[in-house]
Amino acid sequence: MTDLLFEVQDHVATITLNRPEAYNAFSEEMISKWIEALENVRDSEDIRVVIVKGNGKSFCAGGDIKAMQAGEGFFQSEDDISSTGLARKNSLWKKIQRIPLLLEEIDKPVIAQVHGFAMGAGLDMALMCDIRIAAKSTKISESYINVAIVPGDGGAYYLPKLIGIDQALDMFWTARVLTADEAKDKGVVTFVVEDHELDEYTLNYAKELASRPTTTLQFIKRAVYQSQKMDLRTALDYISSQMAIVTELDDFKEGVSAVVEKRKPVYK
Repeated sequence: MTDLLFEVQDHVATITLNRPEAYNAFSEEMISKWIEALENVRDSEDIRVVIVKGNGKSFCAGGDIKAMQAGEGFFQSEDDISSTGLARKNSLWKKIQRIPLLLEEIDKPVIAQVHGFAMGAGLDMALMCDIRIAAKSTKISESYINVAIVPGDGGAYYLPKLIGIDQALDMFWTARVLTADEAKDKGVVTFVVEDHELDEYTLNYAKELASRPTTTLQFIKRAVYQSQKMDLRTALDYISSQMAIVTELDDFKEGVSAVVEKRKPVYK
C-alpha cells in the first residue's frame, strides 16, 4: 500500500493519508503523491469536490517526529533535506509548501474530514481546506512550540484569518489541545458530528456540493477568496463580471426553471 490513496467516484475525489501506524505523519512518498493528486484535481473536468481524510486513528500528525529526532529532517528522504538551513528550507518550499500553493489554484470545494488527532502541520493541512468537518472525539493543537519550531507550512497564514490574531497567537504559543467542540466555538472547524456519523456526513455534504452548478460553485469560491484582497469597488466590478458570465450559461436557465416549476434542477 502507498502512503497516500487517491480515488474519484461520482465527481467526488478522495485523498486519504495512509500511514496509520505513524498517525499519518508525513513521508516523502505521501507528500509527492499529495502534490500529484492535487494537480489531478486542479486539471480534471470530472472532479467537482475533494475530500481529504486520514486512515486509522488520526487525521494527520504533521512532521515525522522520529525523522526529526534522528536528524533526518521533517520526513525521511533519500535526498539531503536536513544538513543545512537551505536544505531544510527546500524540503518545505519544494515539497510540503507545494500543497497550499496548489490548493490556492483549485477552485473546487475542498473538505477536510478530521478525526483522532490533528497536530501541528497536520492541523494546518486541514486549515488549508475550505470546510472542516470534525468527529466529536477529535483533538487538535498547534503543537510546533513543543519541539521549538515554527509553523512552517502555512499555519501562521491561515489560522489568524479564521480566528483572529490574538486567538491564533494563543494557540501557537501555548500548544493548547482543543476538543472538537472547542475548536468549533473558536471557528477552527466548521461542523462537529458524532464519530460514527463522520464518513456518511462528509460524503453526503460532498455529494450535495457536487450536485450544484459547477461553474457557479467555482466562481463563488473565487469571489470569496479574491475579495479578501480587493477594495470594495474592485470586488464589485469583479463579481458583476462573474454575474454576466453565469447568466449566459444553461445552468442559470435550468435553475430558474426548476424554481418556477417547483422541481429539483438537473445541472449538466
